Amino acid sequence: MNAADVTLFDHARKQLRSLCDVAGFEATDQNPVLLLEDLLGPAGRLPLRERPRYPSDVADDGTPVEFSVAFDDDGALAVRLLGEAGGENPGHSPDIAAGKRFLQAAGKRFRFPVERFAAVADLFLPEQPRGRFAVWFSVILRPRERPRLKAYFNPGVQGRHRAPALVAEGLRRLGLGDAYEIARRHALTRGPRDQLSFFAVDLDDSPLSRVKLYISHENAGPADAERAAAAVEGADPLRIREFCEVVGGGTTRFTGRPLVSSYSFVEAEPAGPGTYSLYLPVRDYVPDDEVARERVATFLAAHGIGPDRLDGALAAVARRPLRAGVGLLAHVSLRLGPFGAGTTVYLSSEAYGVCPPRERADTVLGTGAVDSAMTP
Repeated sequence: MNAADVTLFDHARKQLRSLCDVAGFEATDQNPVLLLEDLLGPAGRLPLRERPRYPSDVADDGTPVEFSVAFDDDGALAVRLLGEAGGENPGHSPDIAAGKRFLQAAGKRFRFPVERFAAVADLFLPEQPRGRFAVWFSVILRPRERPRLKAYFNPGVQGRHRAPALVAEGLRRLGLGDAYEIARRHALTRGPRDQLSFFAVDLDDSPLSRVKLYISHENAGPADAERAAAAVEGADPLRIREFCEVVGGGTTRFTGRPLVSSYSFVEAEPAGPGTYSLYLPVRDYVPDDEVARERVATFLAAHGIGPDRLDGALAAVARRPLRAGVGLLAHVSLRLGPFGAGTTVYLSSEAYGVCPPRERADTVLGTGAVDSAMTP
């Protein structure tokens, strides 16, 4: 194939297939690729030379898909893809329609239940949505298991002032009437510096189906994350501090892209969230991806995970030396709680561009946002 004719789907399919090889998927398992194709829709068929008319906020370069690899503490591995179903015209309303088409196609192919999506759709998918996105989808893939699906909604879709009411009502409809108050008490404590970022719903009918609530902490430090984590039994504050120290490179105040907390609530456990996760946007606090890789490898090694799988995942996605850019390794999350612990690395496809590295003399502890300039 002529390089000029490579489509977004061609580019992302090769990366996803390589990630699945690293994770031990059967070569004959076509489910990941089928879901990727359905999710990208018309946008996936466009050649990369045609930059998107409506860049997605999923990734810094406008690519509407991001990959991640979850390293569970028990040694299990999962591959995930997060994506925005692209509408054929700019604007959120066409993307909502595209998202619903993807859900219908994926639901028919894999029999994903859609009742939980329908229960909150009128709250988060209005006729005139506001904000940077309306709905995204995450596909969770494990070897020899049925794919799982999650929908992400924007709490600010009717304006930031409406977000608390929308989230509280969404949780109530899904049988979690006390959940918002728990999140408010532990993670929404600093006024406008703590913002509701995502409302996510597992699309399955298990009694352990999750509703995840994400909260961004502007200008926060490790102590703020520790306070948020206290809502979850067994969330070790020392591990949170270690995570911020190692992956954040000693940053004491995250003044670039914010730290993000998330809680996983399940109706079967109404007493409180079963899992706390902390997301650290490592790309804002390193000069390049080589440094990001070193930090993540150090943290994983301290918890019994060698570098081979991390390096395999990076090699599956990278099309350049790690030192030649920043943002391939976009962010890292730490998951804690009685429902399992682990570390997840989030990898940019970089289909449309690479964020240039910063000078290492700027210090590894950088506290400002990475320059948004992209090189194709």
